[in-house]
Amino acid sequence: MTTEFTGERVVPGQVDADLWNEHLARYLFAARLARNKRVLDLACGCGYGCACLAETARAVTGVDIAPEAVEYARARYGAANVAFEVAPVTEVPLPDASFDLITAFEVIEHVEDWRRMLAEARRLLAPGGQFVVSTPNRDYYAESRKAAGPNPFHAREFSFGEFQEALAAFFPHVSMFVQNHAPAVLFQPLKPASGADVRLESGAPDAEASHFFLAVCALAPQTGSPAFLYLPTAANVLRERERHIARLEQELAQKDEWLAKQQQEHQDLLVLHRRQGEELVARNQWAEKLNTELREAGERVVALQEELAAEQAAGRETAAAYQAKVDELERECASRAQWARDAESRLAAEIEVRDNELRKCVDLLHQTEAVVEERTRWALELERGKRESEARLSSVLASRWYQLGRRIGLGPRL
Repeated sequence: MTTEFTGERVVPGQVDADLWNEHLARYLFAARLARNKRVLDLACGCGYGCACLAETARAVTGVDIAPEAVEYARARYGAANVAFEVAPVTEVPLPDASFDLITAFEVIEHVEDWRRMLAEARRLLAPGGQFVVSTPNRDYYAESRKAAGPNPFHAREFSFGEFQEALAAFFPHVSMFVQNHAPAVLFQPLKPASGADVRLESGAPDAEASHFFLAVCALAPQTGSPAFLYLPTAANVLRERERHIARLEQELAQKDEWLAKQQQEHQDLLVLHRRQGEELVARNQWAEKLNTELREAGERVVALQEELAAEQAAGRETAAAYQAKVDELERECASRAQWARDAESRLAAEIEVRDNELRKCVDLLHQTEAVVEERTRWALELERGKRESEARLSSVLASRWYQLGRRIGLGPRL
């Protein structure tokens, strides 16, 4: 896992020496108070501070809201007396009064509900314990970030008086310190030696002009508040200043080179401007000539437009005449078409009448044929009956009985 340095979370090996020493010095300050104590580091970040405190503490617990930071700390600073937990500084899931020393360095300015954080620190602090907290000086910080603007990661920044008042609202005993990068003259033996004599000039520091504020808070009275000086082995202010001056001189040389280049470019631009001015005069003359030609062309266009308007008027008259003729032909065609439609309707009606009459005639013919067939059958029946009657009559007339009856005057006269 990799942890990105954003300027708000210090990652060992990814910051310059001054910034690293600035953060490490706070843990070294607190380490003097950690001997054989139960220690809690709020917003422990990558865990290097917990490792520093664990060198003298009985047990150290680091708490941070970022899981990736806790994972980084566990992987690099795991020890028998060190533990890391993921939790916000405003709600730590640990028992009341369970720590003798609590540290919270450069975190209070990031917390929206900073009062709840202070209340949580008081809850977790044992009766004789100490709470060490730090924050940057708002006024100094604003001045140093004038070009960059306000820090987007800070929810609340404090002046010295505001910071002291905020802590006093939760802790009855507050010892205030200031943290600065101070110039010093060091006499250090080349051979290893124990101990050091530190001489500080008398006089109180200017809190309002300091870089950071640091306070040691307690629920019971505290005895003594000695100054603490951290002098890294690599510290050499003069050398760092000389390097810084060298970098500034290098940047100045680059800027001088850039200025000379810009000046040369400026001269080139002046020459180019003069040439462009001459070209502009020539182009203005050419443009004037074009304007004259354009004006003449405009006059010709006006004349052509007038001719076109006359031709368009004549064309409109011709078109109107053609349109009138077309309208007349259309009316005539419409009249003839109407006559054809009327004739068609009339013929269709007559044909329908004749067709109806023809159907009636056909029906009558069919009826007549049926009557003729019936009469024919009836006549044939009569003819057959007649022949049968004549045959019977001839048979009767020819019979002996009829002739005998006629002789004696009996029987019908046929």
